[in-house]
Amino acid sequence: MQHGKYRFIVGFLALPLGLYALFVIWPFIQSIYYSFTDWTGLSPEFRMVGLGNYRRMLDDQIFWKSLWHSLLFALLVPLVTLGLALFLSFMINAGGRKRRGGRKGRGGRRGKEGPAVSGVRGSAFYKIVYFFPQVLSIAIVALLFAFAYNPDSGAINSFLRGIGLGGVQPLWLGDPDLALWCVMAVLVWSTVGFFVVLFSAGMASIPADLYEAALLDGANRADTFFRVTLPLLWDTVQSGWVYLGILALGAESFAVVQIMTTGPGGPDYSTTVMVLYVYQKAFRDGQAAYATTIGVALLVVTLAFAAVVMRLGRRERLEY
Repeated sequence: MQHGKYRFIVGFLALPLGLYALFVIWPFIQSIYYSFTDWTGLSPEFRMVGLGNYRRMLDDQIFWKSLWHSLLFALLVPLVTLGLALFLSFMINAGGRKRRGGRKGRGGRRGKEGPAVSGVRGSAFYKIVYFFPQVLSIAIVALLFAFAYNPDSGAINSFLRGIGLGGVQPLWLGDPDLALWCVMAVLVWSTVGFFVVLFSAGMASIPADLYEAALLDGANRADTFFRVTLPLLWDTVQSGWVYLGILALGAESFAVVQIMTTGPGGPDYSTTVMVLYVYQKAFRDGQAAYATTIGVALLVVTLAFAAVVMRLGRRERLEY
């Protein structure tokens, strides 16, 4: 079985590793190289400027604003999304009434009675409802909420007027103090359903005997969640945190900010995130070299975020 093992492995890995190096690693190397030039992105001619772009970036107040907003996305969006998803999936799978007895022993005789857990009624329907936003493109979700946030004819302010709160009419996306939170709320709404289904699948695979033993020992629902469910799902939660944080730093935050906000990125750069700033500098202002410099900073932030989450989330692996 050992004969030709390495040739077999190399034969399978050579092509995918080659494609990964060509389409992922090489563009990163090119971006780092162009960050030391004055390339406009439109002309084949450029010259080396050393660390000039990096010094400019450190003095750029808009860059620091976009960095802060991206960090808020990476920290708060996963925290709220995963917290909601864990709560909803736990209620779906273990939030029903306790029921006693019902397990039969050998020979068909009813064994010793003990508590058991079950999901709420209609749990399958709730999973479909929660997962529905995943069917929609993030661009469609952003457009729908942009209309809903409209201060004059939007659904939210219309609802407030309908219940007698006509004096409370926020500008939502037009208010620099509210715009960023409105955008993050859309991102949470559009992603929480995926993790509800993911965590529900993980909880469904946890043996019911563990819950029954915990309940027999006097554990309430909170104890059951924090001492049984969460430890056994921790690897899934940690992977989801990294995955969602990378989305919040990248494509998802770009889409919602680009489509929903004025500017985009406004008002007064209150919703500008790093990935949007890269796009604006490269394609709006013709400063591709400076855009790649910000992109390198975004790469560092993303790698640092993933490393911190993996380091802080490291714990003993539990199996069942």
